Amino acid sequence: MLARRTVRNNVLQVTLALVAAFAFAQAPPKYDAATETKVKGAVEELKFLPPTGAKPFAYLVVKSGADTIEVFLCPKSFLDDMGTSFKPADQVEVTGSKVKQDGADLILAREVVKGDDTLTLRFKDGKPAW
Repeated sequence: MLARRTVRNNVLQVTLALVAAFAFAQAPPKYDAATETKVKGAVEELKFLPPTGAKPFAYLVVKSGADTIEVFLCPKSFLDDMGTSFKPADQVEVTGSKVKQDGADLILAREVVKGDDTLTLRFKDGKPAW
């Protein structure tokens, strides 16, 4: 019985991992300068999607007042190359394009300011810096 449950759990985990990998393999929406906005808040989480694999992307979850905002940063490798990290409670100001992805609001970050440091992720025209 335990072996059967373990096999089912493993199959479920593999299936979920494949679905997540497929979903996040799609490119994010295009940057639109007309929807550019600034958001200030506290980092709740830095996450990488998919969590494992060759090309994960970095996202921030930012709490701004009562709102929780998902922010697409860049490929994890670019973040690593820049030597930048984010941890919970870091205060940030994000400048980026507010778009919809799969029905949810998402900000494609162009610039993230944390303290005296500015991380430029996109050029003014929205083209990625990576």
